[in-house]
Amino acid sequence: MITMKELHKIFREAVGDTFFIWRKEAGRVVRDQGVLIFFILVPILYPLLYAFIYTGETVREVPAVVVDDEETALSREFIRRVDATPDVKVVARTGNMEEAKELMRQAKVYGIIRMPEDFSLNVNRGQQVQVGLYCDMSGLLYYKALLTACTDVSLDMNMDLQIKRLGNTTDRQDEVSLSPLDYEDVALFNPTNGFACFLIPAVLILVLQQTLLLGIGLMNGSSRERATFHTQLVHGTGRGTVRLVLGKALCYLMLYALVSVWVLIIVPHLFGLVQIPRAADLLAFMLPYLLSCIFFAMTLSLLVYQRETCMLIFVFTSLPLLFISGISWPGVAVPAFWKYISWLIPSTLGINAFVRINTMGALLEDVSFEDIGLWIQTGVYFLTACAAYYYMIGESRRKAEALNSSLS
Repeated sequence: MITMKELHKIFREAVGDTFFIWRKEAGRVVRDQGVLIFFILVPILYPLLYAFIYTGETVREVPAVVVDDEETALSREFIRRVDATPDVKVVARTGNMEEAKELMRQAKVYGIIRMPEDFSLNVNRGQQVQVGLYCDMSGLLYYKALLTACTDVSLDMNMDLQIKRLGNTTDRQDEVSLSPLDYEDVALFNPTNGFACFLIPAVLILVLQQTLLLGIGLMNGSSRERATFHTQLVHGTGRGTVRLVLGKALCYLMLYALVSVWVLIIVPHLFGLVQIPRAADLLAFMLPYLLSCIFFAMTLSLLVYQRETCMLIFVFTSLPLLFISGISWPGVAVPAFWKYISWLIPSTLGINAFVRINTMGALLEDVSFEDIGLWIQTGVYFLTACAAYYYMIGESRRKAEALNSSLS
């Protein structure tokens, strides 16, 4: 039987060992410039850079070239209206498509507007006319600006032509004839219909996970390369693996609690992104997300045998993880296999929960599936992290013993 006094002593030793490892790990983080880059510099600068690029939400004055095969007053009126929009600027007019294509190949324009040779003739006959629009799809914002401008102008000219043919005598008759059923378009959760409100919240959550993967992988790769992993245990304790994992995780959690405030609260506020979360729900969500990311990174550090290996293993995964999260690519279109795989990654549940809490005003109970999933991942990855660290400690001991024997 273990008495209360002995139990209290064991608990006090465990807590003391955990905090000792926490202080030791904090010192290792501060002394390692590479880890500081991933833990501090990247989370500070990368969200700023990404948000700054998309902060305008839209592009203006996209250069375009016109190929007018008709050269009539009506075709010139269409081009004049397109050029008058804030989104498009007509910078050139050519006589054929080959010249226009050459301008696009030289990146002098990002779109070609082609007026057909029977434009006015078909309009006057009451027949439908097709205006050609060719866009550079390497930049979706260019495509959006060109398509929106041409669509709006065509709708406006349609209404003008309808009004002329209706023969109404009052403006009210024209209004009722053109729009007998009025409607109001309300863009929920993304009022500007821009890429910033849509994509940046997901990227911010992913940044936290990926920098933890890189930073922890870098530290563990260095220890395994030098065969010093076992020396991180508290001297004289036989139950060191769990305490080592908890002590290191506490260090990373305290650091990333501060980093998360910058990444998830201050950066969106600086760039005017949508933020309607309840503070208590956001904090309650961030705790299991950070813990699951930390233990997930500690588990995957088992794959890192050298300091630089983490760059090769983890950097390329950022885009695939963003796609299978169901944000940048519709979740309903993700194949079932990849959807099940995505549920093993903390960023998938974290992205979906954060977007709903931060951008859509959801409460914690509204994201209970994601919240419970993150707590389950925290428990599972804690166990796998302990197993991974137990293996790496034994590996480090064997390497150190082999080295000592070879030297002796």
